[in-house]
Amino acid sequence: MQIGIDSFAAVVSDPKTGVTLSPAERLRNLIEEIELADQVGLDTFGVGEHHRAEYLDSAPVVILAGAATRTKTIRLTSAVTVLSAADPVRVFQSFATLDLLSNGRAEIVVGRGSFTEAYPLFGLEIQDYDDLFEQKLDLLLALRKEEHVTWQGRHRPPLTGQGVYPRPVQNPLPLWIGVGGTPESFVRAGLLGLPLMVAIIGGQPARFRPLIELYRHAGAKAGYKPEQLKVGVHLFGFVGDTTKQAADDFYPGYERMFTKIGAERGWGRVTRAQFEATMGPEGAYVIGDPERVTEKLLRINESLGGLDRVTFQMTNVLMPHAKMKHAIELLGTKVAPVIRKDLESSVKGRSPRSLDAVP
Repeated sequence: MQIGIDSFAAVVSDPKTGVTLSPAERLRNLIEEIELADQVGLDTFGVGEHHRAEYLDSAPVVILAGAATRTKTIRLTSAVTVLSAADPVRVFQSFATLDLLSNGRAEIVVGRGSFTEAYPLFGLEIQDYDDLFEQKLDLLLALRKEEHVTWQGRHRPPLTGQGVYPRPVQNPLPLWIGVGGTPESFVRAGLLGLPLMVAIIGGQPARFRPLIELYRHAGAKAGYKPEQLKVGVHLFGFVGDTTKQAADDFYPGYERMFTKIGAERGWGRVTRAQFEATMGPEGAYVIGDPERVTEKLLRINESLGGLDRVTFQMTNVLMPHAKMKHAIELLGTKVAPVIRKDLESSVKGRSPRSLDAVP
């Protein structure tokens, strides 16, 4: 299992003084966090895409390119690229360039996004939400496959054999499909034989097992081998020296972010009790000390039938840079090695550690 981190490059304020970091300082800190994730042996780092005042990731490939020059082995990915609102040619060119800069470490996770600001910003109609994604994904797949593409669709001028450059180091450039909870999205990814990245932002991860099995069944029916049908999950995660400290550090920023989003979407105000319940054994948040986080990741892996990748959404609008770096260090040095060792032991026929130890 690969273990990594995702960031939405949220604007961050100091929880003690209330002073908001400048955008330049926040991005410098983010590059340092990616560099540290590489140094402690994490597998991936992803940057999201948003077009809102509270985020600084409207051009995620630029951030990842900056990180590429200061890292050596970590894979650099989007989390996610809002393909419905983008030009697939430019997406391919940008990530192919990132792949060259990183010497073959770039990946794309494409999706439709959970916010709608990108659609009017780029002159698109929200009612074309599904059709835009389907057609643009078709073109992006064609661009991965061929240097010269002939293609026609409703939402973009046709291509008539033009060459698209540069070409990446990796052939094909790795491409994942990011999904929420729509069965049709799981089936589409399976029929295309593309790796699946499941965003789990609440509830119980185990409820996604039938959807993942639907993906695997669709992929098998389409003729793809099991090893081609990779599954990853993206969820809220954070590691502290103690579980209480991790929760105390993460909750204030979490509460502020979800209160704002909830006010826009008509949700109720989040509470500490709800947050801690979702930290529980069956909940979606993987927050705690290294042992608790390790045990819970193993539980989630088992409940979903085996995972190829887990990425922690660690964005927090009130998290000091030093505490974020400490959490990254704990994830890379105290959690990831134990997970890898336990899963390797399991593959070799030895029983992994008990999962009942999660409090």
